[in-house]
Amino acid sequence: MEVQALLITFREALEALLIVGIITSYLKRVDHREYTKYVWLGAALAVAASVGVAMLFQIVFTGFAAMGSEIYLKIGIMVVSALLLTQMVFWMAEHSRDMKKSVEGKMDQFITAGNVAGMVIHSFLVVLREGVETVFFFAAITHGNIGAAIQGWGAATGIAIAALVSYFFFKGTMRIPLKTFFKVTGAFIVLIAAGLLVQAISMMQDINLIGSVMPHVYDLTWLLPEHPIDYEHYVRDHGVAPVFSGEVGVFLKALFGYSSMPSLEEMIAYIGYFVVVYLLVTSRRGQKNAAVEKPPAAALDENKKRVM
Repeated sequence: MEVQALLITFREALEALLIVGIITSYLKRVDHREYTKYVWLGAALAVAASVGVAMLFQIVFTGFAAMGSEIYLKIGIMVVSALLLTQMVFWMAEHSRDMKKSVEGKMDQFITAGNVAGMVIHSFLVVLREGVETVFFFAAITHGNIGAAIQGWGAATGIAIAALVSYFFFKGTMRIPLKTFFKVTGAFIVLIAAGLLVQAISMMQDINLIGSVMPHVYDLTWLLPEHPIDYEHYVRDHGVAPVFSGEVGVFLKALFGYSSMPSLEEMIAYIGYFVVVYLLVTSRRGQKNAAVEKPPAAALDENKKRVM
């Protein structure tokens, strides 16, 4: 859970800090530092609002638990989080290049109009979006115990690393491009999303919400049990210990959705998820390549029209 929390908070905090940093740096560059305080005000209000969202989310989850329906909420959170995490990776890959230009254009409009409220609201919404997404993802990886993720070392470390990366980025001393950072962390985020999707399917099968053609495709408990209890049961039943500890299995299950005895549906969902992601990636690359090749042709057509 802690590694998941670290990666998620790193991505979310870094995105928020980069946008706020771009705004404040631009305001200094165009000699309008007097607006900087309003940007930070919006960011601070968004952090406070995110804490409020976390508390409200926890209250709602507790209410579902009291009604005995928390399992359905957990499943829903996992599925939606898997989709949001995937969308987040694609969104950043698509907008990271023109993010600076877009943000600076928005600030120009606010400065020209003297729209202080617009600056506050803009920075508020930017940071709030990241905060709400973080709360939702924390609910997914902790099965509803958001406080455990917030208080753990993973969240604090993720924020610290994001702040450090942002500092070096704006100081101009960071040699590794942010695009590389987003690619590496994006790969891990995709693995986490796949794991959440598989865990949701496993939970649905546990409560017989969906059936299974083949409940256990294979059994790797002898190699790597997915929980210490499975480790103890294997020792009890076979008289020998598995190769790896159940603690390792717990870590891999929390991070990537590992299962020592996956059902056929879990395997199909896991493999199918990566197939879909691969197809989306290749499709977007094809669209970008087509867009790059299209302008010259379009310009040629325009010249022909002018000649005619």
